[in-house]
Amino acid sequence: MESSDQQMRSVADTRGKHRISAELKQLEQEARFLEEELEQVDRMEKASAVCKEMLSNVETRPDPLLPETTGPTNPLWDRWFEGPADASGCRCWIL
Repeated sequence: MESSDQQMRSVADTRGKHRISAELKQLEQEARFLEEELEQVDRMEKASAVCKEMLSNVETRPDPLLPETTGPTNPLWDRWFEGPADASGCRCWIL
């Protein structure tokens, strides 16, 4: 009876060791991945400089998909985008 208990314990021990070893390898792999990612971030240009450059490029060029207008194409449409003249008279839930 004791030999079967010892045998089961040794099987459980090897499974536990294998599980711990697998978890350790996974953590080491994640650590290597994070170190590589940090190295890439260190080599990258400052994000604020890139954002400023992109913003200046976007602001200076008109959108080719939008028509250039100096005012509303239909002045009657403006009333739909303005707030109510008298807020107490407004019964809509959106505004």
